[in-house]
Amino acid sequence: MENYEEMLQQLKEGKIENIEIDKDQFYEFREVLVKHPLFKHYRGDAKQNGKVIYTYMEVPRS
Repeated sequence: MENYEEMLQQLKEGKIENIEIDKDQFYEFREVLVKHPLFKHYRGDAKQNGKVIYTYMEVPRS
């Protein structure tokens, strides 16, 4: 299992540009993401073949 909490923190701090999640990792990652206190700051863009690219936004989505 990946350390998704650490990945989210690195994304927030700008240490990494984005997080790529494959379809077989999606539900496991999402479970961690929705519990994160800054959940609305993370944006996921769906790509082909079930891949999702997550980025961090300074202003949370509404």
